[in-house]
Amino acid sequence: MAEEVIQYLNPEPGKTFIDMTFGAGGHTKRILDHSPDVTVIALDRDEEAHELALNMREDYPNRLIPLLGKFSELPDLLKTHGLGSASIDGILFDFGCSSMQFDQAERGFAVSKNGPLDMRMDKNRIQGQPTAADVLATIGENELARILKIYGEEKCSKKIARAVVDARYMLKRIETTKQLTDIVNSCFDNDFRLDKLQRPAHNATKTFQALRIFVNDELNEINYGMLLAERLIKQDGRLVTITFHSLEDLIVKRHLMGHLIDSVANPVPLRYCSHGLSGNDENIVVKEVKWQQLHKHVLTPTTEEVEKNPRSRSAKFRGFVY
Repeated sequence: MAEEVIQYLNPEPGKTFIDMTFGAGGHTKRILDHSPDVTVIALDRDEEAHELALNMREDYPNRLIPLLGKFSELPDLLKTHGLGSASIDGILFDFGCSSMQFDQAERGFAVSKNGPLDMRMDKNRIQGQPTAADVLATIGENELARILKIYGEEKCSKKIARAVVDARYMLKRIETTKQLTDIVNSCFDNDFRLDKLQRPAHNATKTFQALRIFVNDELNEINYGMLLAERLIKQDGRLVTITFHSLEDLIVKRHLMGHLIDSVANPVPLRYCSHGLSGNDENIVVKEVKWQQLHKHVLTPTTEEVEKNPRSRSAKFRGFVY
């Protein structure tokens, strides 16, 4: 949704923006090309994406600042550039995995590509971070069922968790995406099922989503990123979010409404209810709502865009002013 990003982010000359999810750099390039005097800080936790940003910097000297890290690492990264509170004119979030990550079988994100069951967005950058295979090798059945139910919204979570545990007795280790998809498929009568929009979907899609979110601590990072945006952005600054599933969108809406921790709205406890403060299900933090949405209803991709890029079909776009 590049056109909508430009429309609602409104990158005017002399302003500074953060692309919080650089990926392959498509949105950053559109922002830089739209105005010759705009500066973009390109953040990504993926080393390969960061390398692409470093290469792109050569085409936009003194206008593109590549940073390697997660949302929760950004405050320290910005300090090295003399940036802090109320210093940014606009922020863009394009949540979830990038197409580049899905297309690489060795990353282990894609249901349709056989490869190592990794799923770490950071790869080997963070020492000791477990892969999806590490998680499946040690996690208990009840804990796995809860992850699948909450993070993947998987109705058959208990059945799949039992199948994974049973498979551990036959396999020394579940190490590949194909092994996991075969295990999940064994829990269903058909080779595919229908999603909420009655489209065919792979049986293991929700399981892969749940494991990816868990391995990368995505919901806590999103929650922190939204809090950080409020601290970094200037008065009348713009915020654009693109979400791809209901849990991401729920966190964005909670910030819009001012409810940061609410066990009724979201059963997943989120640690980051404020900078430096950890919360739990019993903490409900209600803040004054400062974000104003720039359009009445959530925006979705056009039919033409979905035809060109089928992965965009579940995107939900929201634009805000502070």
